[in-house]
Amino acid sequence: MVIEIDFNSDEALYLQLRNQIILGIATSQFHEGDSLPSVRQLADSIGINMHTVNKAYTVLKQEGYVKVDRRRGAVVAIDVDRIRTLAELKKELQVILAKSSCKNISKEEIHELIEEIYDSYTIETEGE
Repeated sequence: MVIEIDFNSDEALYLQLRNQIILGIATSQFHEGDSLPSVRQLADSIGINMHTVNKAYTVLKQEGYVKVDRRRGAVVAIDVDRIRTLAELKKELQVILAKSSCKNISKEEIHELIEEIYDSYTIETEGE
């Protein structure tokens, strides 16, 4: 996966990195059990500080996307706690939908966007 960081963005570098990795998982560029590059390797390849990569990995671990293995480093380990994830998603969507409502974006337009984005992800379901 090619990770692209926008150094001119107002978004923090560690959040950009976190988001790129989450998108990589959602689009099956990273799979359950895959090792992510070491902190040093990723920092060198992107041209950012190792502490920034470490912070992104820490956030990913806290959010249930990776676990840290002493031998393999950061490993993709998707959190299966659906109830917690749904609650977090609901909070985030409330703000997004409020913004959309303020800008007169219709429910139908939101549904179309969701379908378009969701269809771009390859999601493996249990039992496959």
